[in-house]
Amino acid sequence: MIADKARFRAARRLERAAGFRLSDHAFSGAFLESVGTAINFERLDRTLRTQLLAFFEEFLGCRCKDAPLCGCPERRFALHIIELRELGLDHRQISAHLLDEFGIDLYPADILSYLEDSVHLLESIRDIAELQEREKLAENAYDHIRKIEH
Repeated sequence: MIADKARFRAARRLERAAGFRLSDHAFSGAFLESVGTAINFERLDRTLRTQLLAFFEEFLGCRCKDAPLCGCPERRFALHIIELRELGLDHRQISAHLLDEFGIDLYPADILSYLEDSVHLLESIRDIAELQEREKLAENAYDHIRKIEH
């Protein structure tokens, strides 16, 4: 999954604020649990604090019993990338946006590969929906394919 490749660029600065070693994988269980409970936000610079708060708001807002280890943050992240592409950003712009907005480093090539895989999956969904005569589902899949490929 694309979230496995996302790294938090300022992980070493967070380590200094927390006083212990942190994973730089933005969606690892250890990172998600640590940044939510062990970081003194007052010790962070304004940019890093803003990025972490944006990260929390965008990806960690679920109310699942097992949050943040429920899988919702990873799914929200994957959906966010699709939404950015559908808004017209290319893979390089998406990478730059993720870094600026959330402090997340993700290679443009990984984003491009994820988008290509998403299109293949949507094509499969469309084909199966057509076979089962589920026109609305096939149409929705086609619309997403068109927006991603645009």
